[in-house]
Amino acid sequence: MKSSFLVGLIGAGVGPSLSPALHMREAAEHGLSYVYKTLDIADLGIPADGVGDLMRDARRLGFDALNITHPCKELVIGHLDRLDETAASLGAVNTVVFEGGEAIGYNTDTTGFGHALRTGMPGAPLGTVVQLGAGGAGSAVAHALASQGVERLVIADMEVDRAQARVEEIRRHHPTSTVEAIQVDKLAAVLPEADGLVNCTPVGMADHPGTPLDTELLRPDLWVADIVYRPLDTALLEAARAAGSRTLHGGHMAVYQAVDAFRLITGIDPDADRMLAHLRELAAAG
Repeated sequence: MKSSFLVGLIGAGVGPSLSPALHMREAAEHGLSYVYKTLDIADLGIPADGVGDLMRDARRLGFDALNITHPCKELVIGHLDRLDETAASLGAVNTVVFEGGEAIGYNTDTTGFGHALRTGMPGAPLGTVVQLGAGGAGSAVAHALASQGVERLVIADMEVDRAQARVEEIRRHHPTSTVEAIQVDKLAAVLPEADGLVNCTPVGMADHPGTPLDTELLRPDLWVADIVYRPLDTALLEAARAAGSRTLHGGHMAVYQAVDAFRLITGIDPDADRMLAHLRELAAAG
């Protein structure tokens, strides 16, 4: 079995990413030689549509795999030999593995959130779930929610056309799911009947402080998940806990997408609990 790996992360502003530390610490636990480099297109002066050339250069230099993040997840697809089913349905790739002479694209964001929800929010009711945000991350989460058996998924976005596009996308791949789009100003009418709420907007990040909705709408029987993981305790989650809600921080999705990517790259099952504990250390260290 292969014991050494060279992995990269392609995207814009990836310098502060916690992925290199997560992957390398876990690899060390398995006795692997594992080097993980960030390839920041902004620092390299490469436009987003130059991701194909950068990927090919990395392949020639001996990289075994790449993680792909914003703004290259969709642009990289045209440069791959094939996609797995999840990546094809999403139209976005966050992991590329070079194997058998092929560049194969995967998306572990969807599987990552699915695992996070099952393990971090066991038994959560999935009757009606409201999702805030219909961007790229929102697409992955919406597919995950539909796959987990949410009976009614309501996607709210400032741009209702973007939310509607996500709805049509989910209906194509999950024809038995009930999905609808609303503008965020309709939240007050929908949230009282919801079982769960997922924030897929950047609101709550260090450079986007605040909450994505009126916290007066939160209540004890509403579970609340956030995909923001820096910080782990967003203002939304703090308000939700104060209201008595069950909460799930974004570190769970961050770890489980890394777990699935690590498995694809190495063929080894990592220890998700150990990686989650490591993420907490990294987040606490700032």
